[in-house]
Amino acid sequence: MTAMHFLMIPWLPADIAFPPPSQALREPNGLLAAGGDLSPERLLAAYRLGIFPWYSEGQPILWWSPDPRMVLLPAELRISRSLARRLRKTDYEVRFDSAFTKVMQACADTYRLGQDGTWITADIIRAYTQLHELGFAHSVETWINGELAGGIYGVAIGRMFYGESMFHHVTDASKIAFVHLMKYLQRNNFGMMDCQMKTLHLASLGAREIPREEFAHALAKLVNYSDAPGKWSGHDTPQ
Repeated sequence: MTAMHFLMIPWLPADIAFPPPSQALREPNGLLAAGGDLSPERLLAAYRLGIFPWYSEGQPILWWSPDPRMVLLPAELRISRSLARRLRKTDYEVRFDSAFTKVMQACADTYRLGQDGTWITADIIRAYTQLHELGFAHSVETWINGELAGGIYGVAIGRMFYGESMFHHVTDASKIAFVHLMKYLQRNNFGMMDCQMKTLHLASLGAREIPREEFAHALAKLVNYSDAPGKWSGHDTPQ
């Protein structure tokens, strides 16, 4: 990120206000603002508008709203034949919200090709753990032989889920958690999962890009359902 980009975006004031997402830069795609903090109030205000933090250690907090937006509707989940076969095996258990911070740390520790370091800093882990304690952030975990083998975490507001990151220590463990997450979202009438940016992996599971304006229109309805936040409990058995 160059100094020129920082000069082109506003620095957030002390209050929670964000500029309209439509003011985000085209290059880098979606960069909207800098500064502020990672308080629960500011994070929730950001997510309600389709804005999320993404920055590296040593940078100011950077806020993004890319266009187009990668999303997955729960009913559009695609499961390959090989993944379906894996899901039918009985050697795993899927749990909800039983190891949230461990999932975040594992996501932070996972090497990703072409990525220098991680954006999941200690400050990010502390901030999202606060959201988890307030009932807004959740993890879905795949356990094999009593060990955390893979998982995904994200933020839920109303009937909107924002996927943040996933990891696996065992082949397909993150995909297993992902599928069970989507089934959970379907059962509980969630309308959409935000995947933020396009990846071939997410596209293979049924995610697609939509214009930011369309995303914002859907978001405005979904986040305003009165479903109370709270811990996701229980576990799923193999399918």
